[in-house]
Amino acid sequence: MNKIRKTYAFVALLICMSASPVIADPFRQGAQTVSVIVGAGSAFRDDYIILGVGYGYYVLKGLELGIDAQFWLNGDPSINKLSPQIRYVFTQPEKVKPYVGAFYRRTYTDGLDDLDSIGYRAGLNIMGQGNFYFGVGAVYEEYRDCSVTIYSDCSSTYPEILFSFSI
Repeated sequence: MNKIRKTYAFVALLICMSASPVIADPFRQGAQTVSVIVGAGSAFRDDYIILGVGYGYYVLKGLELGIDAQFWLNGDPSINKLSPQIRYVFTQPEKVKPYVGAFYRRTYTDGLDDLDSIGYRAGLNIMGQGNFYFGVGAVYEEYRDCSVTIYSDCSSTYPEILFSFSI
């Protein structure tokens, strides 16, 4: 039942975002972003569907402070992640805007101690129509106080694909 509520909340968020007004500069000071996180992952010899949402606020032109929440579904044990972050978007290019960023992540796994990690990201935002943009990049994440006897690896590098809307 909890998974159904999360799915309905996710769909409602998408509907609300599609009704937002068009913004000329989505990376200007004061702009806000809402991101949708959809993906797949593996952990503890199980496969997961990853759903989440993110929110960001541009404190300066190109400099975003944000937070993401991820819910890893259909696997065992249950995994949830909360991640404050900072990102800088190079706003000078017109159609493709590079970005770099860093984050701290807290991972909550049923039956295990919470796990902290730090990470770095870099990629490209491809500008879409209106207030929508698409991002593709790479992420490096390193877990703190990680035991390889519990986790198979204490760092990882993985691709990221972003669908973001400015509001």
